[in-house]
Amino acid sequence: MIKKICVFCGSSKPKNNSKIEKEVNQMIKIIFSKKLELIYGGADIGLMGQISNNLIDLGGKVTGVIPKVLSKKEIINKNISELIIVEDMHERKKTMYDLSDAFIILPGGIGTLEEFAEVVTWKVLGIQNKKIFLINIGGYYDFLLKQFSVMKENNFLYTDIFQDIIIINKIEELKKHL
Repeated sequence: MIKKICVFCGSSKPKNNSKIEKEVNQMIKIIFSKKLELIYGGADIGLMGQISNNLIDLGGKVTGVIPKVLSKKEIINKNISELIIVEDMHERKKTMYDLSDAFIILPGGIGTLEEFAEVVTWKVLGIQNKKIFLINIGGYYDFLLKQFSVMKENNFLYTDIFQDIIIINKIEELKKHL
């Protein structure tokens, strides 16, 4: 049963893409309606800030996890329910994984991609068996999904990655999975 959901996303706002922000706002309402606690990166900027602040405004519970080095660089969200400051990025991810029952991957940059790759790798290796939702708003991850097909065709995937992740193309689809 999912009670705490980890969201990986960008610490920037999408450029000229209000569809992403609109879908993210809809996702926040779904998380709140399901009474899920949000686990996220702890910042008050970009999509991270949008998600955490909007969920707090609705009355939801939000836990942020941020490493010391970023607590000085990024703007920490001081309005959230709980903030955990850890030593480094590895401890941040491990803490977020340990606290969460499932993962949502939203649009983001290299950091988001790295977090996604790690949770999928852990699932493939049997280290964790938590649900992973890849939110493909407006085809944001289409090229990545194509690359997975290329990897599969070339025998570089141990499992069928398309069975290890749940691809969500419309945010409303997330409701039935939570």
